[in-house]
Amino acid sequence: MTFPTVTGSNLLRQKLTLPQDLQGRLNLVFIPFERWHQMEVDSWSALAEELEEKYEGLVYYELPTLQNGGPIYKIFLNEGMRAGIPNPKTRERTITLYLDKADFCAALDMKDEEHIYVLVVDRQGKEFFRARGPYSREGEAALRQICGQLLSWLV
Repeated sequence: MTFPTVTGSNLLRQKLTLPQDLQGRLNLVFIPFERWHQMEVDSWSALAEELEEKYEGLVYYELPTLQNGGPIYKIFLNEGMRAGIPNPKTRERTITLYLDKADFCAALDMKDEEHIYVLVVDRQGKEFFRARGPYSREGEAALRQICGQLLSWLV
């Protein structure tokens, strides 16, 4: 799979085009669709922070993915998220995508929105890893393996 070119803004109000504006050689991205999905993202957070610290070329992001709405809808949701996230680093790494979710999900072969998707992609959008749902030991093992393999030859 190839991550499609999409635009969004982080919670510092910086407009970004993904995947090229992602900062890592490899980028661990969490794609939630619903507010309650934050629990699933949070279940991976300690591992994401550990891996980001361990591997210089890895950066992780949260990409809340929402159906495109009008400007007032976007302002209301973004400012609500900003109010709930005071940490500047978390605001920087949270990039809200307002788009046609059906097209986005089809481009990434994401069959449903029942759980989060966890991807590792490079800046060209090439996908190296995929998991779905909350943290699992199997997902952790696979993620550690792919990061170790890829970042050792990317350095």
